[in-house]
Amino acid sequence: MSSSPSSHSVRTQRAASRLTETRSVDFIPPRERHGHPFSQFTLWLGGNLQITAIVTGALAVVLGGDVVWSLVGLLVGQLLGAAVMSAHALQGPRLGLPQMIISRAQFGVYGAAIPLVLACVMYVGFSASGTVLAGQAMARLLSVSDVSGMMLFSAVIIVIAVLGYRTIHHLGKVASAVGVLAFIWLFASVLLAAPLGDVLHNSHFSVPMFLLAVSLSASWQIAFCPYVSDYSRYLPQEVPGRKVFLAVFCGTVLGSQASMTLGVLTATAAGSAFAGREVSYIVGLGKSEAAAMVIYFAICFGKIVFTTMNAYGSFMSLTTIVSGFRGKVSLSQRSRVLFVILMVSLSCVIALLSEPAFLKNFTHFLLLLLAFFVPWSAISLTDYYFISRRAVDIPALYDVKLCYGGWNYFAISVYVVGILIQLPLIENPLFHGSLTWLFAGNDVSWAIGWFGTALIYYALRNLDRRRLPKSVIFPQYR
Repeated sequence: MSSSPSSHSVRTQRAASRLTETRSVDFIPPRERHGHPFSQFTLWLGGNLQITAIVTGALAVVLGGDVVWSLVGLLVGQLLGAAVMSAHALQGPRLGLPQMIISRAQFGVYGAAIPLVLACVMYVGFSASGTVLAGQAMARLLSVSDVSGMMLFSAVIIVIAVLGYRTIHHLGKVASAVGVLAFIWLFASVLLAAPLGDVLHNSHFSVPMFLLAVSLSASWQIAFCPYVSDYSRYLPQEVPGRKVFLAVFCGTVLGSQASMTLGVLTATAAGSAFAGREVSYIVGLGKSEAAAMVIYFAICFGKIVFTTMNAYGSFMSLTTIVSGFRGKVSLSQRSRVLFVILMVSLSCVIALLSEPAFLKNFTHFLLLLLAFFVPWSAISLTDYYFISRRAVDIPALYDVKLCYGGWNYFAISVYVVGILIQLPLIENPLFHGSLTWLFAGNDVSWAIGWFGTALIYYALRNLDRRRLPKSVIFPQYR
């Protein structure tokens, strides 16, 4: 149904000004598209300027690396992982769909539930670990117990996740400003404690430690892939792809590299005093009670953005699973609220029951789950850019009777093979691959898994029995 440009503009403005998001896994029609690629930059910059990324970067030094080559390795990993992540982000404005629903084009309407279940587990887990750290910081900030801090933090996450896309992006802009100011203070404090010349003198290249740094940051970026287009799907379809790619790429690389660099410098300056008391050490850089409160606030705010994104991602994944088997396109507002409460509450319960040792082991389990998303990413991007050539039948993503069917056994088989070729190369406290000695005990499974799966999927594409469209088929909308 056509409409005049003026009426179309009015509807777009009304959709953009709506406080609470009403869409979930359904298609975003042109009249509801809004925003600018710069919002992608601020979201991913602000989301990455937070304590978990600092601790992740510090691991490169804590586990034996030097300063200079750890920083170089982390940057290499950021660039590789962010390139993959940003390629996923481009699907949002082109198709007007969240990330994991697009997987139905490769795996089938029902088959997409396989990676989706794992996505739910991973994001609930990441939300739980974020709730522990932010809940403790909020408890110090408000002078309440840790339990109260975690429950209050979870309540805030529920409200923001229910409000949805637009509120999350607004939060990302504020988080960018807060994060930049906080990080300037923290960098200055660290460099005053250990002059830059002394820190950079710590340079001794080691292949195993370099590969460790690359893997840490690349895995960090790949973890965002299952929900990155959730936050770009409202952008106008005609927005230049180059601008979207660069906005996401630059935001996530700058944010995560700044955080991980701070982690490397802090761990080097602190020595053995850093491991095990990361949050208290970072806060201690404030040198005064007032400054400590400001840093606690910055930690809380940074974790609110990151944990909300994980909670929203887990909600969208669960919605995609349920809607696929129930044959529904949209979700009622009541169901949306219930799903968000369910996923956030589950994360809060895990956080409240977690002992430090359990949380550490659970984190290892979550990182192990990344091995299941590497082949999913490779299949998704290879199919979209090189086989389907960006042509997707959007109505067929919701109907098992149309071209994608219920289960695509070809894609599912390649996905399983992609997992299997990683197993001998995984190095994790919960699983030691038999061939990790080839890389001095380092985990490079993500690189072998991604490129290996992509090559297998492309080489065997003639075995795929799908009836692919010649161009994008959009649903009927008014």
